[in-house]
Amino acid sequence: MNIPENLRYTEDHEWVRIEGDEAVIGITDFAQGELGDIVYVEIETEGESLNSTDVFGTVEAVKTVSDLFMPLSGEIIEVNPKLEANPELINSDPYGEGWMIKVKISDQGDSLLSAESYQELIGG
Repeated sequence: MNIPENLRYTEDHEWVRIEGDEAVIGITDFAQGELGDIVYVEIETEGESLNSTDVFGTVEAVKTVSDLFMPLSGEIIEVNPKLEANPELINSDPYGEGWMIKVKISDQGDSLLSAESYQELIGG
């Protein structure tokens, strides 16, 4: 299981890479593995300011649809344009080309998990 040390995680299986006052967000390797083949991503919240735990979109796999939750508060400033044509990037490269959104952070909160804590959460 790939759990990069330089990222933060949520109990809902999103990852966060903080870059100054912005954050890049996606779903974890564990989450994409549980979902299976991802066929569609719907994120229509670009330009909106959302609070931590708000739903920012959905991801559809062959067998299920899952909500995507904001790991921190902020304004969604970019949605990964590659996911519209290639949602499978989330399966093949969840921490790289498969990122989902970029956020201008308004409140980082204190609920993000370290890689070690996330590993414990998923039973690794």
